[in-house]
Amino acid sequence: MPTVPQDTPPNESAAPQADTLQPAINPAPVPTSKAGGIGLWLRDLLVSAAASVLIITFLYQPVRVEGTSMLPRLEDRDRLFINKFVYRVEAIERGDVVVFHYPRDPEKSYIKRVIALPGDRLRIDHGRVWLNGQPQTEPYVPEKYQDTRSMAEIVVPEDTYFMMGDHRSISSDSRDFGPVERDLIYGKAVFVYWPSRDAGVVH
Repeated sequence: MPTVPQDTPPNESAAPQADTLQPAINPAPVPTSKAGGIGLWLRDLLVSAAASVLIITFLYQPVRVEGTSMLPRLEDRDRLFINKFVYRVEAIERGDVVVFHYPRDPEKSYIKRVIALPGDRLRIDHGRVWLNGQPQTEPYVPEKYQDTRSMAEIVVPEDTYFMMGDHRSISSDSRDFGPVERDLIYGKAVFVYWPSRDAGVVH
């Protein structure tokens, strides 16, 4: 415990007397060096680059579209980002454009639109999609990309999803290879970044 010297009179401060105080002198400011400024800039640049790499590695992945089954929104050789994390916190919904491993050859990847969810009753009547007894409006399928294929009613099995391409007349999809298991779906298409004429959010 700190002690007060014994020769200090009672009720007096132990600080030096006023007449012995010396005026405070503020040190002169140290000039900022250009080298230090560049170092801070490089540090911020490296941190930003590392954060970008982590985001792309763990959240987003760039992919290239091959084929025209998702016209008109996605064209052959379009580059886009897919979100690899979103379906860990959100449910897959009808209308989502997703990337999945092709059920008949998991080394290949397909990109299609989710049409029906597990437990949905689905049938196709001359190209018209019916879900749970209701005809569906599909604005993403222009008339010139429609077809006249029909399919008898099914109930989509548990943990599977029925996929179709927007270019119905040429798409190979769940009408051919059946519903896709949940474990094969690994990303949601979110944004086209190249070419610039196609850039934008994927709906």
